[in-house]
Amino acid sequence: MTIRVLLADDQALLRSAFKVLVDSEPDMEVVAEAADGAEAVALARSAGADVVLMDIRMPGTDGLAATRMITADPELSAVRIVMLTTFEVDEYVVQSLRAGASGFLGKGAEPEELLNAIRIAAAGEALLSPAATKGLIAKFLAQGGGSDPGDGPGAHSERLSALTTREREVLVLVAGGHSNDEIADRLEVSPLTVKTHVNRAMAKLGARDRAQLVVTAYESGLVRPRVE
Repeated sequence: MTIRVLLADDQALLRSAFKVLVDSEPDMEVVAEAADGAEAVALARSAGADVVLMDIRMPGTDGLAATRMITADPELSAVRIVMLTTFEVDEYVVQSLRAGASGFLGKGAEPEELLNAIRIAAAGEALLSPAATKGLIAKFLAQGGGSDPGDGPGAHSERLSALTTREREVLVLVAGGHSNDEIADRLEVSPLTVKTHVNRAMAKLGARDRAQLVVTAYESGLVRPRVE
């Protein structure tokens, strides 16, 4: 299956470089390019993209607003978004994840990292680049970065009450950045069983993917930020 990629960045030169890279891979292709967020939303609908590489900062409708529009559209529920940012240490990163992005990557990432990011997002996994650790995200959440008014820990805790004990246990490990195989080894169950628990947790918490599970785990207080 070919992964259909939409490039959204106001820099034409950067889009061209990404297009050459993506189109060089046998399992993916660039199906459209957008210079701003509004165009990205329109093309996400018309081009049938599987993954959007979305720049956070663009003139007009920025990447964050565009992400919210895409993830709020039921017809685009299968579209995955990877945010591209020059500055990975940014509260917008957390806001992007809360808005429904599958993860983010610095623009200075190596070509293989970018290609791997597309594949990870297309598979429905959470993408957090090496420079952006779970601890960094936790610190922003602890400082209130990306929180919506009135959407405090209490709201998330109430939703967590619907999870089983095992689902909570799996959620903690997901928030720790562990893969299904790693979680299966720790809990001595099959990877398929772990996948089932993850999918049930996402359904109960209204999360699009694992990235949102990570944010929910921290915001609910189920996982505490580690201060170094």
